Amino acid sequence: MSISSAISSALSGLNASSRQVQAISTNLANSLTPGYGVRQLELESLSSGLSGGVRIAAITRNVDEALISDRRRADSALASSTTSATFFAELERTLGTPEDPKSLTARLAEFEASLISASARPEEETRLQSAVLRADEIVQALNNASDRVQALRSDAETRIQQDVTNANEYLRQLETLNGQIVDAKNRGVPAAALQDQRSVVLDQLTEIVPLRVFQRDNGSISIYTPTGAGLLDGRAAELSFSPANVIAPHMTQANGLLAQLEINGNPVATADDRSPIAGGRLAANFGVRDGLAVDAQAQLDAIARNLIERFQDTAVDPTITPGDPGLFSDGGAAFDAVDEVGIAGRISLSDEVRPEAGGDYRRLRDGLYAAGPGSPGDATLLQNLTQALSEVDALASGNLGGTSRGAAGHVASMMGYFGEQRLSLDQSVAFSRSNQAGLVENELSFGVNTDEELQRLLLVEQAYAANARLIQTAGEMLDELLRI
Repeated sequence: MSISSAISSALSGLNASSRQVQAISTNLANSLTPGYGVRQLELESLSSGLSGGVRIAAITRNVDEALISDRRRADSALASSTTSATFFAELERTLGTPEDPKSLTARLAEFEASLISASARPEEETRLQSAVLRADEIVQALNNASDRVQALRSDAETRIQQDVTNANEYLRQLETLNGQIVDAKNRGVPAAALQDQRSVVLDQLTEIVPLRVFQRDNGSISIYTPTGAGLLDGRAAELSFSPANVIAPHMTQANGLLAQLEINGNPVATADDRSPIAGGRLAANFGVRDGLAVDAQAQLDAIARNLIERFQDTAVDPTITPGDPGLFSDGGAAFDAVDEVGIAGRISLSDEVRPEAGGDYRRLRDGLYAAGPGSPGDATLLQNLTQALSEVDALASGNLGGTSRGAAGHVASMMGYFGEQRLSLDQSVAFSRSNQAGLVENELSFGVNTDEELQRLLLVEQAYAANARLIQTAGEMLDELLRI
């Protein structure tokens, strides 16, 4: 090898070492950066006659695509289960737990106790007043619960719109990044930084909709949902959704009063596990709006209906005639089973026992529609009301089962029904979070290893010193030749 060849080889080595130091420093600086892929230089030897050296063949971005895909699926599952669990947590906060003195269960128990107390001393108006106030608290609890369920549906509707807007923005960003990466590859320019950006956007999108990502030979990617709906294949898909200004109990997607999701103008089913978007936060919010909240409203309506019908019976209060509302009513009118949806939000206490509405507490003892005052010591009607509350029957609607129970038993059954669903979803959240955390940890272990990078830096330093020494030796040889 000639001296000039030796110098050329050493210079190529110095250049390669310099680029390796740059890659190592970039790796160390981004060891905690989301979406960052470890940079590594691929070197190849140069040999032409007696000359040699190395050159940089490529700068690779090392990532485990299979691991990232698993972690993204875990992100989607966690976002989905968290959304559903949050709904039941909010519902439980509204209804209260059995030990909560302001829970629906506790209020019903207090109402029953107040009726028993009034039966013992029917002439005392304060006891009648207490029973009326306790009855009104049950009405308010059911009204508040119904309103809260509809508010949670409205919140889900708002989040759906936000997710659709964000998903469209992410898809447009991915389309742009695809084009930039393809262009960089065609020009032979490193595209690792663009691929990092694309990975971050994919992570954001996968919380909304679960993804299947396919790598193309030209450096671009195509994106589909697990059930095959295309989101990006050359051009980004367009998601559309028209939120309602207000949501009432009778409004559902099934009856056309709430909007569907559309992809490129085509309606998309969102109701089951076969939905093209099943598994992410977007589908979970549709599940809250069209499934969980609708079911919760149905159970509340079943309880409210049962309560109204118990006291609307003419056998309980002989002063009631068929068609008249009882102690509890549908906004002041008699309850009609064909108009059950939303009754928990409309149930009200009879004006006949409310002084502020022109009524009198004593009508609880004498009869709602009694022509005149009854005997102050007659507790018959109060005893009838107490008996009506504890009378066992089966709910006429809802899906809490056909078991016959008293009013308190039905409310306890509903609370248990909601509690079981919340517990199940909490367990799902715990599993999803644990699974996701494990995958994130594995992904980080595959990322930048600072110890390995520092070891590589020592080796690069040695290679740099060796090449520098070779150039120094070649220089000394040239100096010696010039002195001859």
